[in-house]
Amino acid sequence: MVETGSVTTPFGRRSMTLGMLASQKAAQQIEPDQSIDKWKIYRALCEARPLLGITDRALAVLNALLSFYPKDALSEENGLIVFPSNSQLSLRAHGMAEQTIRRHLAVLVEAGLLLRKDSPNGKRYARRDSEGAINDAFGFSLAPLLARAEEIERLAADVIAERLHLQRLRERISLCRRDVGKLIETAVEEDVAGDWPSIFGHFRSLVDGVPRTPTPGQLAAVLDEMELLREEVVNHLEMQINSTIRSGNPNHIERHIQNSNPDSITELEPAFETKQEAKPLEYAERSAVPVEEDGGIRQPIRDKPKTRSAGVERGAGLKSFPLGLVLQACPEISAYGPGGAIANWRDLMSAAVLVRSMLGVSPSAYEEASAVMGPENTATILACILERGGHINSAGGYLRDLTRRAERGEFAIGPMLMSLVRANGGGARNTG
Repeated sequence: MVETGSVTTPFGRRSMTLGMLASQKAAQQIEPDQSIDKWKIYRALCEARPLLGITDRALAVLNALLSFYPKDALSEENGLIVFPSNSQLSLRAHGMAEQTIRRHLAVLVEAGLLLRKDSPNGKRYARRDSEGAINDAFGFSLAPLLARAEEIERLAADVIAERLHLQRLRERISLCRRDVGKLIETAVEEDVAGDWPSIFGHFRSLVDGVPRTPTPGQLAAVLDEMELLREEVVNHLEMQINSTIRSGNPNHIERHIQNSNPDSITELEPAFETKQEAKPLEYAERSAVPVEEDGGIRQPIRDKPKTRSAGVERGAGLKSFPLGLVLQACPEISAYGPGGAIANWRDLMSAAVLVRSMLGVSPSAYEEASAVMGPENTATILACILERGGHINSAGGYLRDLTRRAERGEFAIGPMLMSLVRANGGGARNTG
């Protein structure tokens, strides 16, 4: 196919634009030996699509056009004009409507990726000589793809680089998010001083504030905020460690080491919860045995065997949490408070009595739990059971199991609350 070097204008009512003229002039600057693989430039176009302002449907039409080009290498030697009819294009564009094809062809022309070379009557066809070689053809010229090959590949490389940058930012945010979440959970379980509900609320606001399709700048800002928050939480924990070391209390250090849990405790089920504050009952009894001097030898004084009431007294020391954190983790309990709100612990315990009956927890199970864990903690646990009611088959049996575990020092409320705070989005709520 031979192309003339003159300017061509579109057929019919389609107007000529300066952009079309510029594309034709650029196509005339193609070197005679210049060529490029048509599918390679097409893949680069697919990558650079956001920067070129073309749609995926337009690229589907361009793919159909390229399939009519007889060679894999685009070059002037092979000719650069294809001339399929709209019906033929529709077949290779998976049945796309001809009206839609015309619209996307116009988009490709406006984007400077195609040139129209219209015949006198607007039809697409080729003129051949007596030997069957094409002398002239009317249709769409692919010359802009060849002329702009370097530009398109550069734009594609920019898009790929930005996508990789976004991916790395997301990975760093995911790692930082995991670190902050588990460090806050550790701080709550280890009873480290600090306003952890507010810190956790700030953490959740950062996580929830990430847009669905963020820009690199937005992700970088979120990452900076989250890294600052991680540094703040780490500083709190390091201060606790330094304070523990300075105190020189071997019992506290031993308890801290024994109760450290390398795994995250985030589920409500009791099989995955471990009491962090209480010592095993056997250790408590040994450490509570008094001694007396007998000829320079320290002898233990054997008291009467411990009864179950001793274990109940220890169980009553189960760590409590702020009411605000309880209501943040268990918002449903507020509807059962006086006037549909809970303002203090007395309101929560009153609501728990009502919820106990609704959940089918027997009075004996409730009284035993209150004796072992304390009324505030029992009310907190019932609020958690209400929040996760659809996941617990027997609320009474579940409460009795937690009571037995609390007696053995194997249950902590902190992981249960933090799991529900995360499930509820971590946002601050009005506590009445």
